[in-house]
Amino acid sequence: MRWALVKVCLAVTTMVVVAFAVPLGLVVKELARDRAFSNAEREAAVVVPALSIATDRDQVERVVAAAGSDDGMAVHIPAGDGRQALDLGRRRATAADIAAVRELGRASTAEVPGGSALLQPAALSFGTVVVEVYVPESEVTNGVGTAWAVLAAVGAALVVGSVAVADRLGVRMVRPARRLAEGAHELGEGRLGARVPEEGPDELRLAAVAFNSMADQVVQLLANERELAADLSHRLRTPLTVLRLNAASLGDSPAAEQTRAAVAQLEREVDTIIRTAREAKPQTTAAGPGAGCDAAEVVRERMAFWSALAEDEGRKVRVAGADRPVRTPVARADLVATLDALLGNVFRHTPEGTAFAVDLHDGEDAVIVLVSDAGPGIPDPEAAMARGRGSGAAGSTGLGLDIVRRLAESTGGDVRIGSSVLGGTEVRIWIQLDGREPERRGHRGAVRRRRQGGRTVTFNRSRSLP
Repeated sequence: MRWALVKVCLAVTTMVVVAFAVPLGLVVKELARDRAFSNAEREAAVVVPALSIATDRDQVERVVAAAGSDDGMAVHIPAGDGRQALDLGRRRATAADIAAVRELGRASTAEVPGGSALLQPAALSFGTVVVEVYVPESEVTNGVGTAWAVLAAVGAALVVGSVAVADRLGVRMVRPARRLAEGAHELGEGRLGARVPEEGPDELRLAAVAFNSMADQVVQLLANERELAADLSHRLRTPLTVLRLNAASLGDSPAAEQTRAAVAQLEREVDTIIRTAREAKPQTTAAGPGAGCDAAEVVRERMAFWSALAEDEGRKVRVAGADRPVRTPVARADLVATLDALLGNVFRHTPEGTAFAVDLHDGEDAVIVLVSDAGPGIPDPEAAMARGRGSGAAGSTGLGLDIVRRLAESTGGDVRIGSSVLGGTEVRIWIQLDGREPERRGHRGAVRRRRQGGRTVTFNRSRSLP
């Protein structure tokens, strides 16, 4: 495209220059010729008036002698009064040209060696006198060569300038197009971070914007697929936990050992799928206005499931705040996955017989879900939250806390890990109801949220299990 633009511009500019320069050069040449013959006519005009007042040949000779004649002027006196024709000065025109001028009675030019001659007649009483003024060729073409050289230089400058402008314009058009092609090639090779600078002409800039938007959509779609695979795989860990607990009670028979080994192998495979799928994670989006679920119903349902397992392991369980409806702006499936992830971690990382509790607090602008246990606790909550953001750790995929975090942050809330009143770990999920950023709060004692009206709503922590 670049060279095509240069060639087109070169052809067009050359035609324009030729179309204007050739006629202009001919005009310059004609002007120079007219200037030379105009000067010759002025020289002849100096002598003709003086000759017109002469009454005889002797006076003509005296006038010419008084005016003087140089090498470029001659006066041709015809024969008469018994005298022969006389040429005063150097004659260059032929006798036939001079006779033709006398006969016609008007000025004329004649080609002579080295140039041209202007023949100007003057009618006197004894005949017609012809004044000859010599115009050399150098005077006819004086300045023409310089003018033509200037025209040629200007034309060449115009052609070079137009080619340079076309080249820059071609670069400005070709470079964004080439980058767009390179970006498409990189995206086709699987480099999902390929993007195109949004520059160049409007059309190419819009194409770059569309390409970048398409690439973002591709990345988002792939991330959604990975996230879906990770979430589905993580939800498999809930029934796997049940299988592992049931397998532990089968005794020491070979079949029981094989069952436990198969469950462990299946759990490792699921963990591998989760780690692989967590390479890219999009942010979970909260449910739209008017959508959501009843958090109390979800808590009751999931605790009914986990309570059966807790009874088998001798764990004390308590649920608080789930006796009346609590609306939350999140999808039911997301809240179920969040509770299963936290309760699964309790069964997975605490010894049998460890108590745990789930508290649900309904505020005017937020819903708080507290999952606490009486286990050994988490020595480094910040490292645990870092695993929840994708770093992973030995024995943990980190996806459980990531599901919890994304659920809270999709509503403008947050997640905190601290020490519970049961002596172990407490995970607090703050689900914002109005979409505003949450205020910073502590992890122990009461959780307070100041409303715009100036009043304070206080959510007290649960008491320890009896």
